[in-house]
Amino acid sequence: MISIGKTYADTILSHLNDRLDRLGDIFADIEKVHEYFQTHPQRMSDFQVEDIHREFGPIDPYVIYVVKMMIVEHNLNHFSEFYQEFKFIFEHNAEVLHVRVTSAVALTQAQRVKLTDDLKAKYHKPIVMDVRVDEAIIGGLQIVIGDLLFDDSLQTKLEQMRQYLLHLEHEDDAEIDEFGQRLHQKLHDFQLHAGIVEIGEVSAVADSIVFATGLSEIMYNELVVFENGMFGIARNLEEDQVGIIVFGQATGIREGQIVARTYKIMSVPVGEELIGRVVNAIGEPIDGLGEIHTKQQRAIEQPAYGVMDRQSVRQPLQTGQKAIDALVPIGKGQRELIIGDRKTGKTTIAIDAILNQKDTGVICVYVAIGQKDSTVRSVVNTLREHGALDYTIVVNASSADAPALLYVAPYSGVTMAEYFMLQGKDVLIVYDDLSKHATAYREISLLLGRPPGREAYPGDVFYLHSRLLERAAKLSDEYGGGSITALPIVETQSSDISAYIPTNIISITDGQIFLESDLFNSGVRPAINAGLSVSRVGGSAQIKAMKKVSGTLRIDLSSYRELEAFAQFGSDLDDTTQQKLARGKRVVEVLKQRAHETISAEKQVVILYALTHGHLDSLPLELIGRFEQKMYEQLEATSLGMQILETIQTTHELPSEADLEQFMTDFKALFTQQVV
Repeated sequence: MISIGKTYADTILSHLNDRLDRLGDIFADIEKVHEYFQTHPQRMSDFQVEDIHREFGPIDPYVIYVVKMMIVEHNLNHFSEFYQEFKFIFEHNAEVLHVRVTSAVALTQAQRVKLTDDLKAKYHKPIVMDVRVDEAIIGGLQIVIGDLLFDDSLQTKLEQMRQYLLHLEHEDDAEIDEFGQRLHQKLHDFQLHAGIVEIGEVSAVADSIVFATGLSEIMYNELVVFENGMFGIARNLEEDQVGIIVFGQATGIREGQIVARTYKIMSVPVGEELIGRVVNAIGEPIDGLGEIHTKQQRAIEQPAYGVMDRQSVRQPLQTGQKAIDALVPIGKGQRELIIGDRKTGKTTIAIDAILNQKDTGVICVYVAIGQKDSTVRSVVNTLREHGALDYTIVVNASSADAPALLYVAPYSGVTMAEYFMLQGKDVLIVYDDLSKHATAYREISLLLGRPPGREAYPGDVFYLHSRLLERAAKLSDEYGGGSITALPIVETQSSDISAYIPTNIISITDGQIFLESDLFNSGVRPAINAGLSVSRVGGSAQIKAMKKVSGTLRIDLSSYRELEAFAQFGSDLDDTTQQKLARGKRVVEVLKQRAHETISAEKQVVILYALTHGHLDSLPLELIGRFEQKMYEQLEATSLGMQILETIQTTHELPSEADLEQFMTDFKALFTQQVV
């Protein structure tokens, strides 16, 4: 059944005879009559034909005709319905400009007419204006035309002033009068300006993914802001819409809401001020110690330095762990993967590497990706107890955070690290772990509608990690000689290193430390599988003394593992085999190390010298740990011991064999007396 309002609207349309260019003027007069009856609803019952010219002045004849018909037929109460029907006809048959105006107080009729006339003169199109009142903007206007927001509100201007004054720093030694003068000058120089922002409209929301129309000029990875103040970054730039990942749960975002460009690529704060703090994936403090006022921001996506901008990895980065520094040494600028099943000590190795950088000048960045908050809290407490938080930045994107935060966290961390590298400093960064990073990226990609590949990961998951890990480097002297050493962590399932993500990252990195569950459960910690662990930098990342004493370790350990399996099936073994088994057991015992008890490179060299030169062969296995501790004490308590340590530390060479043998002979005699 055709409504009464549509009948009157069709009447006008039928008389126009395709003269649709008149629709704009007719609709403007219909809108004038509609607003009159909206503000004077009581007049509908007693409105007469002679009142038309008196109340509305000169209006289009077609509008006069329809109003007269409604009065005669007593249908004036259907005028609002007629208005909506004709508005629909107008918007679908004429090229109109839709304008949304928000003001702090209601606009007068004269103000509406003036604004409509100005817009008509500028755009040369019929104007459909939707006027809203929002006291939150305090004063001024916000005008939305197509994909642009013209913001001349007092709320925005006050925010401009706030941001401007935030850059006015008050040094501790500055006089109050001087600070007041600077503040007065700043306020005098400050100029307000109306902002023009490109905007879009939310068309769909799915978990932490939002699709929006408009935003035709937006950049890839650009930061956007929603009406509720939440931020996101543009990831899918399609022909008719933009896919945005939101930094949080998108529960407060609805279809039809406005999303605005910020004209900024996703960036994070960088600088010395971040050291000792715990921040989230976008650099905001989450440790309850107050705001962080950094002076610089840096985009999280940066190109990796080229081959000619780097130098070879040849300086060791000591981890303080005998098994690593001897078997799989790490150099400054290297990328060494830590891989293994759950609960095999991966994080412990990384944390110990951070603890060992105390007093070395190395800045550390620990990036927790998808970890429980309680786990991260424990790590932070460990760092604080050992004084390591004084040179460490902790970036936390917990398992409770949105996938977008887990996705950007490692890029934020390496961006903070690059700031120090470019100053010529050495940085150690830990990604814990990239398995959860890949899972978060898979979730984001599937929600964005990207086609899945192997194990449902998107096709660019290799590039996800390669562009991250390639930013670890040892820069050439021309660029300051700084370095970033990366320790990515990957969790395997049932020790399967042939899975998709592990093989990807193994092919990107310069070696891997493989931790084995069976070794861990048998008490061998760190549970490093020497056969599957490798450092492609090798001896280049070792001091000469360490290289000399650790040369046979890997062979001894590999032989022991093979003979150990063989020895289980027979008891009659020749003397040579028994000697190899005995030496292998002592290698395993020496390489054992308690968590968070790092050992200096000099002491490692001495104990490994004792091991490889047979000084431990006569000791029972259960006494080796005690022998090692007492030997460290003796090194620091005697002049010969101190001389040996100083020689290794300053020259990186092995001391004379006479000194080492003399020290070992004296200490073994002393130790034997203490044991007996």
